[in-house]
Amino acid sequence: MFERQSDRLISPKRFFFRLVKCLLWALLAMVASLCFGMCGYHYIENLRWVDALLNASMILSGMGPVDAMKTNTGKLFASFYALYSGLVLIGLVGLLLAPIFHRVLHSFHVETGKK
Repeated sequence: MFERQSDRLISPKRFFFRLVKCLLWALLAMVASLCFGMCGYHYIENLRWVDALLNASMILSGMGPVDAMKTNTGKLFASFYALYSGLVLIGLVGLLLAPIFHRVLHSFHVETGKK
């Protein structure tokens, strides 16, 4: 996905499309994680879809749950979903920042052609 050390920097236009591509992958992962959490809260804790969305989005964003879990299975799901969400958040930030960091570091290795 990224150019090699010996390659030239890509154009700003291609870099923008690379950022958009990473953003779309991050949005896809976020929507999939949100759907996973919504289904878990809806089917395990019998929350309405809107309440399941609220709980899943609050946990996924790192804010914490809204509704108290009533069953042991729901509590276990909420615990593992919270751990999963923390890792997803870290991964998505890395996915979004990787092209920027790569471009900055790659710019240090580009030869200017001057002697």
